[in-house]
Amino acid sequence: MQHIIDRFISYVTIDTESDPNSTTTPSTEKQWNLANKLVEELKSIGLKEVTIDKHSYVMATLPSNVKEKVPTIGFVSHFDTTPDFTGKDVKPQIVKNYDGGDIVLNKKEKIILSPNYFKDLLQYKGQTLITTNGLTLLGADDKAGITEIVTAMEYLIQNPEIKHGKIRVCFTPDEEIGRGADLFDVKKFGADWAYTMDGSQIGELEYENFNAAGVKITFKGKSVHPGYAKGKMINSMLIANDFINELPKNEIPQETKGYEGFFHVTDIQGSIEETKLELIIRDHDMKKFIKRKELVHKICKKINKQFEKQFGEDIVICEIKDQYYNMKEKVVPVMFIVDLAEKAMKNLGIKPIIKPIRGGTDGCRLSYMGLPCPNIFAGGHNFHGKYEYVPVESMQKAVDVIVKIAELTATTDFSKTEKKKEKKGKKKK
Repeated sequence: MQHIIDRFISYVTIDTESDPNSTTTPSTEKQWNLANKLVEELKSIGLKEVTIDKHSYVMATLPSNVKEKVPTIGFVSHFDTTPDFTGKDVKPQIVKNYDGGDIVLNKKEKIILSPNYFKDLLQYKGQTLITTNGLTLLGADDKAGITEIVTAMEYLIQNPEIKHGKIRVCFTPDEEIGRGADLFDVKKFGADWAYTMDGSQIGELEYENFNAAGVKITFKGKSVHPGYAKGKMINSMLIANDFINELPKNEIPQETKGYEGFFHVTDIQGSIEETKLELIIRDHDMKKFIKRKELVHKICKKINKQFEKQFGEDIVICEIKDQYYNMKEKVVPVMFIVDLAEKAMKNLGIKPIIKPIRGGTDGCRLSYMGLPCPNIFAGGHNFHGKYEYVPVESMQKAVDVIVKIAELTATTDFSKTEKKKEKKGKKKK
């Protein structure tokens, strides 16, 4: 396990925070530091066709060691960390044989990682945890995934008796700002299907995610001296507030779970003359997703009608852009790739936790780009903040799952799967 710890720490101590306001790919120059390190490391462990393109996408190949023709599979993770919380000067702490009590992350700042609040901690009693020092995030999202993929490839190279087909790996920039798949060359990658190692707790296996849209709304106003404003002033901030109050009160992130969708106001900046508001829309169900977008337009239209005489033109300008869609539509037709991962976990004594992602991954975008790509656990918890941690045993299990998937892919008769698909197709007709 020390090998995994050392590799993981070597990654998380490199600052790779992405920047949503940047127009370049990668969005920050510092992401190149880890990308270039990975290139050299992949070469050193013996992978072939190791490449890095002008946008820092890293790809490599583990050649097949079987004579039979078997599907080419892929494993994908991202090396950037979220801009939601600082990833600079990460100083990981190792907690061996966790006793189930409070973990002092930072004594000076009185920052405690406690199972009284984060109950998931208790399932890792007796294990080795890697935490933050309370001042930064950890970066297990998704440097744990990278650690697991690299370690699994190294293990397969060192143990050639384990049969596997051709395996492709890719590490991407800017996933945390929604651009990880933007310049992903699916044709160059050349896999029949892939898995993102980007989930959370041990056992997670996901092939459903939100349909997602981003909304930008501008509210206009008229500034007049407050002492003489009656019937004249229009305060754009108050109009924005009225808009927010028109949204369903309980359909927000902190009040929803599972398949429940939401509206989430993410930013608001304003003055009397102009207020800009940003929110995101999320729903697993496409029909409900469309209705949510329609509701936003309906509220804006209502406010415009309310002020049309007084303002003389639209007082609210709304722009909605779809961001990604539920990968379920693309994965269900090849459901055997999920079944394969589930079987790998069960063979290793891991209880699969099959549930929808309340978010998105590179995999959902890649699935719509022609590369079906379910998501597998990477082991971390409390991503995007100072309470982030990862059990080392979970990372080791993720390595085992990758190896087992590779082995099963090389030893499974997929012609039977094709025949089942054909029979189902005939029945539908």
